Amino acid sequence: MKYDVVIIGGGLSGLVAGITLQKAGKRTAIISTGQNALHFFSGTFESLQEPSQRIKDLFLEAGVRVHYNPGVRLTPMGTFKEAALSLEDIDLFPSEKIGKRVLIVNFQGYHDFFSSFLAEGLEKQGMQCRVRFLNLPELERLQQSPSEMRSVQIARTVDPLWEKVVQEVRLLLKDEDTVILPQVFGLADTSVPGRIRQGIPARVVFAGTLPPSVPGVRTQILLRKRYQLLGGTYLMGDEVVRAHVHEGVVHSVATKNLDSHYVEASEAFILSTGSYFSKGLVANPFRVYEPVFGLDVEYKEDRNAWYNPSFAGDQPYMHFGVKASADLLALKDGEPLQNLYVAGSVLGDTHPEFGSAAGQAIQSALFVADKILGL
Repeated sequence: MKYDVVIIGGGLSGLVAGITLQKAGKRTAIISTGQNALHFFSGTFESLQEPSQRIKDLFLEAGVRVHYNPGVRLTPMGTFKEAALSLEDIDLFPSEKIGKRVLIVNFQGYHDFFSSFLAEGLEKQGMQCRVRFLNLPELERLQQSPSEMRSVQIARTVDPLWEKVVQEVRLLLKDEDTVILPQVFGLADTSVPGRIRQGIPARVVFAGTLPPSVPGVRTQILLRKRYQLLGGTYLMGDEVVRAHVHEGVVHSVATKNLDSHYVEASEAFILSTGSYFSKGLVANPFRVYEPVFGLDVEYKEDRNAWYNPSFAGDQPYMHFGVKASADLLALKDGEPLQNLYVAGSVLGDTHPEFGSAAGQAIQSALFVADKILGL
């Protein structure tokens, strides 16, 4: 199997690079294990300031609706983080004061949405909060098992029932000016969050839940559809198990599913395997390493320096990443591989000029795609 470019990793950076290259006429393939950071996506593109028209068009063409409104977003813990660009259904506020009286509504039996933490955090900001629960008969089947009562399954059930949700919330609403609901709407129908907002006579805010993230899963589905519509090959549920590298050039990779059939790229490979969750980086008691190519990784040799004893503090290990040249060519034994680029969170903080989180994924992916295209 031979392509112009082979992308290892099907998350945000891999899909952005794949879409960009396919639009430019390249024949590409994405090899994806199926799990990536989009399953944790907050809905905001951290570190990405005002987006270029190129980024806006990329999302618009995929059906991913975004808005730019510099301010702060509400976290699942009732605190706030700075953000500027987000999905359409994720609110950005000019300040941390989002209302005077807040009604927090959860579904009965749903434990991945922290109503009490939200209330505690907002009350510290001077807001009065009241927590209530919806008990919908349609969710009884999911409530039988904690593994079923998850965000994506709830979204599949309640999206067609959005009008009933609106009615139930209206019955609970008293004198509150703000209603907070879990982000479990709009998985297949992106208009549902907007319809819920229109039906409730108060400001409606959707707050994050434990993974999987409904906005993240929806974003991945839409970007993948766009990529495949452009003719890209998306190898879902597969992973690279070994690579053939000779004299600084990657010639091919082998995957678990394709067995003896090697995947070749005539122009370049892109490593966008993410961080620890998706096994782009692997840690053991002695070192942090990149498992596919054995690339150079920047990390602290003293294991005690890997973590911050404060659970809520900044964790040093999250800054470790694969080393790359100024052109984002991967380094192995101190030398760049001639046709292997690196994009996304597998870089860690080795190239801070590309930002962090979702902003890093997008900007590094576009940079790499442009290098391959000779732009």
